[in-house]
Amino acid sequence: MSKGVGTLAVLIALAVTIALPSGVSQAAATHTNVVIEWNQTMLATFAAANVAPPPANRAGAIVQSAVFDAVNGIGRRYTAIHVQPAAPADASPQAAAASAAYTTLVALFPARKPALDAALATSLARMQDDDSDTASISQGLDWGKTVADQIVSWRAADGFGAPAAPYTFGTMPGDWQATPGGSGAPKFRQLATTTPFALTSPSQFRPAGPPPLDSARYAASFNEVKELGGQTSIERTSTQTETAKFWQLDTPTAMWDRVADSLATDHHLNTLTSARLLAFVNIAIADSLIGVFDAKNAFNYWRPVTAIANAGVDGNPDTDADPTWLPLLVTPYFQEYPSAHSGVSSAAASILASEFGASTEFTTTSAGLPGVTRSFDSFADAVAQVADARVLAGFHFRFSCDDAIVLGDNVGAYVRATLMRQTSIDDGRD
Repeated sequence: MSKGVGTLAVLIALAVTIALPSGVSQAAATHTNVVIEWNQTMLATFAAANVAPPPANRAGAIVQSAVFDAVNGIGRRYTAIHVQPAAPADASPQAAAASAAYTTLVALFPARKPALDAALATSLARMQDDDSDTASISQGLDWGKTVADQIVSWRAADGFGAPAAPYTFGTMPGDWQATPGGSGAPKFRQLATTTPFALTSPSQFRPAGPPPLDSARYAASFNEVKELGGQTSIERTSTQTETAKFWQLDTPTAMWDRVADSLATDHHLNTLTSARLLAFVNIAIADSLIGVFDAKNAFNYWRPVTAIANAGVDGNPDTDADPTWLPLLVTPYFQEYPSAHSGVSSAAASILASEFGASTEFTTTSAGLPGVTRSFDSFADAVAQVADARVLAGFHFRFSCDDAIVLGDNVGAYVRATLMRQTSIDDGRD
């Protein structure tokens, strides 16, 4: 017996006798959506491990790919992401989902295993109060682990962990330079050559590039971020400052997964359809980030903090240098074009719009600003606010956000059209 299977066997035995947490009723246990429950456990794991956005985006796609293939391997309603359906027909989909999420998270974040053990034991205790028998749960756990092991093995060779290619700093106006708070080569360059989950290549939706430095479009974007994104800006309102912080102090995966969880709950999505939704969202986020970093490395573009200090050499008569200018927030330490937050938000929003409708209203929160909520009339409104936030933070030019939104929308549409295609009918609701 492998160590992983042995651990699951122990947890099955524990779940037979474990009491549900205080305040959790039997009815609540019966109706808990285990896919959403484990997505929230995933986000809590990211927060506890203080994971940066790029590895969090990749990890989210790995976890949700495993959860979908595990659940779909029993229901067999959609084409697989990677692991072909081979589960026992009587296996518990709920146990398979929990096992797949648990196994991938332990593989990716081994230091969080004690907390994940406790989360799995709680999930299994809930399952004892529904119609699943111990044999069905055991089969689901074994199948979920089998799927997760294959997904983890598949993505281990995707290039994310490989050393980035050597980097040489450019010397021309517009070339990226080190920004305050960092040193050395730009971070996460290996994303540019990471194998996507769905795209045919990282460059599949590469944008055309930033406008010429001497163009009117460049000058307009330059002056906007200079005026509104500076640390001491007198034009930026307090609400705009909050907007910048709202979208910066949390990972895009956490922000958009919370929206997906809330909408899946409101629309009573079942286990399989919830798994499919979250796999779509997280794969779209991961692949859009890969596409963004392909472009970042291809164009190697300077950040506003560099551009504003060196406007005297950009050849544009409508830009003026200010060597004392600093952004509102600390600039991420990698190239500017295109905007990562704008791209991944557009990709996630594209998926959610295709599932729930473009004009869906929703409210969301940011882990970085407890107690602050933002409400939106549509997904496009939220994406537009993300773009505003990146300018207001002093991180990006407007054209970088605009081009990233197009990239993200293309990625989302492609992921939705090519993955997890329907093979039989599922109304998607409990």
